[in-house]
Amino acid sequence: MNQTVRNQAWIGDAVLSLYVREWLSPCISQTVPDRNALYELFTSNQFLSGFGEPTAVEAEIGELYLRQGLPAAFAHIQARFGERFMRTARKLGLRVSSLQTAGAKNATS
Repeated sequence: MNQTVRNQAWIGDAVLSLYVREWLSPCISQTVPDRNALYELFTSNQFLSGFGEPTAVEAEIGELYLRQGLPAAFAHIQARFGERFMRTARKLGLRVSSLQTAGAKNATS
């Protein structure tokens, strides 16, 4: 893996983290442990590996952010990961009933 991909992945990881934190921030009905579990699930290499090699997935996010900005990166995250994240969270018994589809609000902000 070359240095450019590593740098893009580093940025993509930060963009993904910001996306998930921003998405979870209005969910005051969620307990802190629930929010933490949802955050950890969405940003985990195990979850991302369902879409490809995690570093490559994060690099894709970072590269999109660098080319098109934060709104485009957030829209991409929602479209690519949102529905599967919600299904996975439900299967794990995490409370997601009070949440919008992952990032639906952010994609239009």
